[in-house]
Amino acid sequence: MNLMTPEILDRLVELIRTDKVKEFYWTKEWRIIRKVRRQRDNNECQRCMRAGRYTPADMVHHKKEVRQHPELALELDNTECLCNPCHNREHPEKLSGYHRRKFDNVEQW
Repeated sequence: MNLMTPEILDRLVELIRTDKVKEFYWTKEWRIIRKVRRQRDNNECQRCMRAGRYTPADMVHHKKEVRQHPELALELDNTECLCNPCHNREHPEKLSGYHRRKFDNVEQW
C-alpha cells in the first residue's frame, strides 16, 4: 500500500527543505498508513515481538527515514510498530539534547 502522489511528494520535500517535517505527521494520508500499520501489527512492538516479548506499540516507525527517503514516507512496507524504548534505540540522536538534571542537595542556610 502506497498513498504517495507527486503532489504529496513535492509538499513533503518542501517540508524537509524548510525543516518542518513534523507537519507531515498530521496529514490525512499518514494517519491512514499509521492506522493500517497498527491494525496489521496488532498494535504490538515488532522488535519486542521478534525477541519473544509482548509490548504495546507507542508509535509507527519509518524503517528508512523520511528525510533521506521521502518517496517511501507513505509506503506501508516501510513502517513498523515500535514501543518507545525500541524507537529510542533506533534514534539515539533524537535523545542527545535531553539531559535530566542531576539531583543537587546543597544545603543553604
